[in-house]
Amino acid sequence: MNRDMLSQLGQMQEKLAKVQQEIGERVATGTAGGGAVKIEITGAMKVQSLKIDPEVVDASDVGMLEDLVTAAVNEALQQVQEFQMGQLGGLAGGLGLGNLGIPGLDPSGGPAGQGGPPPPLNRAARRQKR
Repeated sequence: MNRDMLSQLGQMQEKLAKVQQEIGERVATGTAGGGAVKIEITGAMKVQSLKIDPEVVDASDVGMLEDLVTAAVNEALQQVQEFQMGQLGGLAGGLGLGNLGIPGLDPSGGPAGQGGPPPPLNRAARRQKR
């Protein structure tokens, strides 16, 4: 590896650490039952709070409460996943991996600047292609 590449890797690690911290600090909120169940989950996938309106607690219908909690959790997790993908996708897009000339890392799907599938990885595979 050359010094430029090592420098880029160091910068990537710093950016990734910053993005992970930012994601961990964000909070997603999921609700169900018209707000009767509310959950907050951090970007680090930790439940920060869970609120249940006492009116929806019915000992004879625990299944309904379970469904409401499940729906609220899933909604919050969906939001966490969306902002994780948004943050990390933006980071990966800014890496310029296609400039490294490594097959399969170019966003166009092939070698940098050429598009198409990556070239065969070894001589035997290249000969077989002929």
